[in-house]
Amino acid sequence: MAKLDNAQWREMMTYMRKKHSTICRQWFEELVPVALDGGLLQIQTSTAVQQNYLQKRCLEQFTEAAQVATGNLVAVRFVDRPSMNQSVHTTPAVNTNGAPASNSVVNTSGAATVGVGVSTGDGHSDQMVLSPDYSFDNFITGPNNQLAYAASVAVANQPGTAYNPLFIHGGVGLGKTHLLQAICQQILANNPDTNILYVSCDAFMNQFLECVQSGKMNEFRHRYRHVDMLVIDDIHFLAKRDRTQEEFFHTFNELYQSNKQIVLSSDAAPSEIPDLEDRLVSRFGWGLVTNVSKPGYETRVAILKAKAKLRGIQMPEEVTNYIASKIDSNARELEGAFTTVQGHAALQEKNIDLPLAQAALGDQPGGGGAKSNQVTLQNIIDVVTEYYNVRLSDLQSRRRHKSVTEPRQVCMFLARKRTRFSLEEIGGYFGGRDHTTVMHSIRTIDDRMKKDEMFGVQVNQLDAQIGMGTVSASNSLAESLG
Repeated sequence: MAKLDNAQWREMMTYMRKKHSTICRQWFEELVPVALDGGLLQIQTSTAVQQNYLQKRCLEQFTEAAQVATGNLVAVRFVDRPSMNQSVHTTPAVNTNGAPASNSVVNTSGAATVGVGVSTGDGHSDQMVLSPDYSFDNFITGPNNQLAYAASVAVANQPGTAYNPLFIHGGVGLGKTHLLQAICQQILANNPDTNILYVSCDAFMNQFLECVQSGKMNEFRHRYRHVDMLVIDDIHFLAKRDRTQEEFFHTFNELYQSNKQIVLSSDAAPSEIPDLEDRLVSRFGWGLVTNVSKPGYETRVAILKAKAKLRGIQMPEEVTNYIASKIDSNARELEGAFTTVQGHAALQEKNIDLPLAQAALGDQPGGGGAKSNQVTLQNIIDVVTEYYNVRLSDLQSRRRHKSVTEPRQVCMFLARKRTRFSLEEIGGYFGGRDHTTVMHSIRTIDDRMKKDEMFGVQVNQLDAQIGMGTVSASNSLAESLG
């Protein structure tokens, strides 16, 4: 069987670092091209989690690099070392017609998809893909998250007995998802055969409604009530969903009584989730409810250093300190700023230094970097409407065309991060929308930023312009992006 020669592999990885630097990680050096046969390049990973993540998130970029390096029309497939010779144990998901889906494969060496696939009616799958980045080793602890971290480690080592349920709450981008995924990965490392169902609350609700409509509730209940651990991200979306809350109540009871671990995350504590049934509030408090809050300066510096190490980037101390002082909200914004700086350095083919970082994040070199605490909704609207070329009246209208919904959702996302307005206040400003619509918008933008690298850079750069207080800044941004 033919192999990719060393020179071509080096050219591939050089291309990846140059053209797709923001997705490259230090552990990419562990990847090995094992076969090139019939136009198919197989790349071996060290773990099943890496294999699934690369196949789901990086396939297009690696395929592009392979075609450039070989000069041929080549397809790429990632394979996990143990899975090449070992059998797999399949955990059936539920299609809307009640038939098993084929997207929930648990490898006996360590499941990457951990039975997370839930098929939707349009043939797509709402999968919560485990990221190798989100491990306990890569989680930075500080006064803002020590209890949540310790509890997560305890659950990972003693599922079903340590804290059940474990309920982690806090604002956007503070590390809740990181901890949830770290728990999953640690449990799978300890016991690869563990049947873990890790879904978003949206996926749970959508699957429930589809199975109700198709009369397949038995399959739905079997799927959710016969697992070793149920992990649901953003459980606050159950608000105002009476029928879904009823179903989740019974699912919770059956799992709890069987000593199966339940892990939940939310933007708010159980008692603060609007329109959540009292019996669910009570049950969420049976185990441990813990929060994560904004990281302090020292923690932010440590987070940035960890991100730089993970990506194999040399980040000068002064740049790390500058970003940590400028971005004081959450880890996701820190990563967004880091990605923006890294992207600018790659585009300009320069090393990262303080002037480049200041320019990338919208400051004049030498002009300091402290973020203004006086960001208003008007600041956000001015920058976003100018960039998207829409009017405030469009954002406040009932129009649902993408040209209006996208900037509206971006505004809501940035308003939630940059101001102290409640979800209700933000929704009221944008045409009287309720808090669930605002939460959906925030989730939509957040998910898309994770999956679409360029969109993430765009939103982060819009975010960086907001504190500058001038619409002309967004004109410059539009020119630089387009």
